[in-house]
Amino acid sequence: MQAPTLLRLIWLASPALPVGGFSYSEGLEAAVDAGRLQGEAGARAWLLAQLELTLARADGPALVQAMHAWRDGDAARVRALNDWVQASRESAEFRLQAEQMGRSLVEWLKNGEQAGDARIAALAALPPAPTWPIGFALAAVLAGAPEREALLAFGFGWCENLVQAAMKAVPLGQAAAQRILAALAAALPAAAERALAADDAGRVAFAPMLAVLSARHEAQYSRLFRS
Repeated sequence: MQAPTLLRLIWLASPALPVGGFSYSEGLEAAVDAGRLQGEAGARAWLLAQLELTLARADGPALVQAMHAWRDGDAARVRALNDWVQASRESAEFRLQAEQMGRSLVEWLKNGEQAGDARIAALAALPPAPTWPIGFALAAVLAGAPEREALLAFGFGWCENLVQAAMKAVPLGQAAAQRILAALAAALPAAAERALAADDAGRVAFAPMLAVLSARHEAQYSRLFRS
């Protein structure tokens, strides 16, 4: 990759990107509250499993397929993938996260160097709202990024946000968090390869206990995160 593309992907993966990813624990806080996740070993195992269940099998394939659709100008395909992402969110919290981060990314793109690209308006117009993986796919296409590198950036951004959530919710110290992040980074390339290889039939969203915990989190008495 050329330096501008690499830097753009680093920017997209950064927790400083103003899309609010740091506001969500994606069920992790509810798992801690329910006693299903304890200590560094528990957080590591939980996040490694979630990486496989949600990124390698679901959001990753959707992102890759959306990148192809954005490049091809296939509006119907983009909408179908956006619909699928929304349908894969089994709780109100998960849907809120996907749509809020998608909308926030649209606003960031509207203020960027390629604000006049018609595809940004098409992303914003997706009903009822653009979702985060589909928006990230367009941002990666606009950056000129290859699919594999886009997946790695998307995945590492997810890893950083969830490790930060684990630090607060478990809680964990910085050294433990860095060990977990290292384990996730080591697993990420293989997860990206599985996402790249998936077709429509291989794109699967099935993590029932995660959905149950997210639904419980909606009514949790005390919480730090929006999901």
